[in-house]
Amino acid sequence: MGRPREFDDQTVLDAAMDVFWEKGYEATTTEDLCTRTGLGRGSLYNAFGSKHRLYAESIRHYGARAGAQLAVLDEDLPVRERLRALMLAVIDADLTDPGRRGCLALNAATEAGGRSEEVAALLRRQFADLEQLFTDLVAVGQSTGELPAGRPPRQVARTLQSTYYGLRTLAKVTDDRDALLDVVEGAISAL
Repeated sequence: MGRPREFDDQTVLDAAMDVFWEKGYEATTTEDLCTRTGLGRGSLYNAFGSKHRLYAESIRHYGARAGAQLAVLDEDLPVRERLRALMLAVIDADLTDPGRRGCLALNAATEAGGRSEEVAALLRRQFADLEQLFTDLVAVGQSTGELPAGRPPRQVARTLQSTYYGLRTLAKVTDDRDALLDVVEGAISAL
């Protein structure tokens, strides 16, 4: 019978996720993961199997955490204000992040090193979930008359999703909050 774990999986996932988020899959070494998580190589691999498996679990963990940030879309506000609040929240989070890490899911989607079918499926699910949230919100706005009903909700949602991920990317390379706010206001006014 093996020894019981002396660590919390969520704490380890938080630490590993941060390393992958800061460095990317390829640049992250097992030593980096051991240092940040406080686990020895054997414990790390016994718990998670491989660096790639830990990467996939970190992306899954990120998706669960990112869901909390999307809760603003459920608030009792006009649709445009909910969308604006979400976009402003990600701008502020990204601009105040000293490492300018952006979005882990987007980073993972553009890094070939850690890509596998499992990781690709996790990312597709996260992107599809955001698209569906936007689609549902646009449909609500169209049904209440707050948003024009001339375009299919999914089409509008995909434009919003592109704006959201574009902001996440731009915030990695600019300090110009006003430029990012212009993107938000342009997207909201185009609804």
